[in-house]
Amino acid sequence: MRLASFISTLPARVSAGAFILNSGVSKLSADEQTAAGLHQMATGAYPFLAKMKPQDFARLLGAGEVALGSALLLPVVPTGLAGLALTGFSGGLLGLYIKIPGMRQENSLRPTHQGIALAKDSWLLGIGVSLLLSDLVDRFSGQDA
Repeated sequence: MRLASFISTLPARVSAGAFILNSGVSKLSADEQTAAGLHQMATGAYPFLAKMKPQDFARLLGAGEVALGSALLLPVVPTGLAGLALTGFSGGLLGLYIKIPGMRQENSLRPTHQGIALAKDSWLLGIGVSLLLSDLVDRFSGQDA
């Protein structure tokens, strides 16, 4: 990876990585009520998660967020790999926004008041795709060394 390429992606990696890492750390010690709320929201969009216990779900989600946040913050993780992981994660978050009733205005992608917090996760998708594109540009321009 070229130093210039790494430096140009650093602000995006740090802002998303720190945010996700903090979120994951808080979920690792989620109380029963918080875990139940997270689990209920997730199962509304992804019914297969109903088989999990809420506390197990919260811990697994927290561990995944800690791993992703760390991957974004650590310079040894290639930009493309970090971008791919962030794109997948943010796609799951936006799935919540799309699938949970009441998050969007009827027949629209515009958020309702309740949906604004989930709609804001679209910035994570933008960062993930930008990291992927940055890596692809470096690879195809022969600058990946």
